[in-house]
Amino acid sequence: MEDVSAKFVSQKISRTRWRPPPAASLQPPDVFATGSWDNEDNRISFWSADDLGNVGLNGEYHGEPHLLCDIQHNGDVMDMQFLDQERIVVASSTGTVTIFRHHQNNQTLSANHRWERAHYHVDQDTSCGGAACTGVVCNKPEIVTVGEDGRINLFRADQKDAVRTIDNADSSTLHAVTFLRTTEILTVNSIGQLKIWDLRQQRNEPSQIFSLAGDRVPLHCVDRHPNQQHIVATGGQDGMLSIWDIRQGTMPVSLLNAHEAEMWEVHFHPSNPDHLFTCSEDGSLWHWDSSTNVSEKPSFLHQGGRSTTYLSHNTINQSVVSAWLSNDPTKDRMEITNLIPNQTLSVNSLDVLGPCLVYGTDAEAIYVNRQLFA
Repeated sequence: MEDVSAKFVSQKISRTRWRPPPAASLQPPDVFATGSWDNEDNRISFWSADDLGNVGLNGEYHGEPHLLCDIQHNGDVMDMQFLDQERIVVASSTGTVTIFRHHQNNQTLSANHRWERAHYHVDQDTSCGGAACTGVVCNKPEIVTVGEDGRINLFRADQKDAVRTIDNADSSTLHAVTFLRTTEILTVNSIGQLKIWDLRQQRNEPSQIFSLAGDRVPLHCVDRHPNQQHIVATGGQDGMLSIWDIRQGTMPVSLLNAHEAEMWEVHFHPSNPDHLFTCSEDGSLWHWDSSTNVSEKPSFLHQGGRSTTYLSHNTINQSVVSAWLSNDPTKDRMEITNLIPNQTLSVNSLDVLGPCLVYGTDAEAIYVNRQLFA
């Protein structure tokens, strides 16, 4: 596609994240970070996408993302999230959690704070036995991490030790975590469960447990709707997209056939949440658009290298009139576009902000689309 800039980086990319814009900024995002995995020398890198989108005479795009700075990272980058404009929190396969600071005046990165072996299998002091930290989420100044060891840690950016640790939160691997509201978090695990934890409660049990019916398919990723906090999307080992309404029932409201292999990330668009994005081991990245009334459109469309199909909801129970939970017959179909027509190796990560999409792959490349809704 003409409006996508690619950059080959000689690193398998495990995570991509846009830097949050300054408050009240109307500019599109211009800086993003990547983390790598499965390389001899893994790195955290900051990139500028600022000069992309300069259109030539024939409508072609100029430029590619250019490297601002990078720093070595010990272990695979399992997850990362910006804490604020200058700091990013990175989860490692060694179990360590690190805050890196981006110094914009001289374009360098430095390790600002490190919680060694925040996740571990045996005990924190042995030289081996570190457990991968699989997920991290920030709500400044608070940072929550989850891991292969079934542990949940609550850190504060300015404190040396964990504020709170739930040691045996889960008997299986916790794969991802997100904030539901400031005092509640949501985790997904490797036996198909979604759990809500109330951080105000001192007891170390979840306040609610939801699960996929039947097979215990591992859930790999989770995101909550930015405006309607009861709506949650998860993606699993089988490539299915599940939409949950956590106010009712313990099972998903919708199960949508999606990818042919593991779904690695799911993201609602932060300011336009009728749009959802998923990426997969099968090399595809899907844009789910529930905003359009697609009943008048042809059932299959092929344009500009994008293949578009329409799927019907498989609705288990009916609910409110959010597009994601709708039982209105004119809205029970949604438009799905594969943004990568020529599938390659695994698309491990995506992030979306304003009109901009960034994603990273095992093909050692990062891609930026600056005109997502063009």
